[in-house]
Amino acid sequence: MEPITDVQPKRFTAHPGAGASAAPASAPPRPSVRFLLQHPAHLIALGFGSGLSRVAPGTVGTLWAWLAFLVLQLWLTPAQIGWLIAASLPVGWWACTVTARHLRVADPGHIVWDEVIAMWIVLWLAMPMGFWGQLSAFALFRFFDAAKPGPVRWADRLCKGFGPRGGWGILLDDLVAAFCTLLVLAVWRHLFG
Repeated sequence: MEPITDVQPKRFTAHPGAGASAAPASAPPRPSVRFLLQHPAHLIALGFGSGLSRVAPGTVGTLWAWLAFLVLQLWLTPAQIGWLIAASLPVGWWACTVTARHLRVADPGHIVWDEVIAMWIVLWLAMPMGFWGQLSAFALFRFFDAAKPGPVRWADRLCKGFGPRGGWGILLDDLVAAFCTLLVLAVWRHLFG
């Protein structure tokens, strides 16, 4: 399958007098709404549009995951949510693999399914929690995902590239960030809860 090329490159402007060499030769692509709708994998990997955000797509994708989880709780039992999460892992791997290949970037920031599935895991395993507990889980997960301390950084570097290995690499660091979040929440509950 040929890569889908309807992506908008980020625009770079060179400093006056710096010459054309100041702009990168190949700017990372930014997916468009048209790109989102061209393939089911794009729709999933880009978090049903939340990954199209120009500002902090990972945070926007995590917020979308939180809201989607709250809606899912209205209709699904915890066991059904667990099955949905289990099914979302291989589907997410496929979607992330295909979308990264079409964007021609190994781990594009606009792919947010990794944040979505990881946040669902955190909320599913840590529930029941009130609003402040959920907000704490959100903030902790975003910290571990963005700062990538120790084990998260290791997981981020473990599986790079395109193809099946790269798809798991996109997911793995967020799954480790979810584990770290759950560990901190468990320690907090044990000490203060």
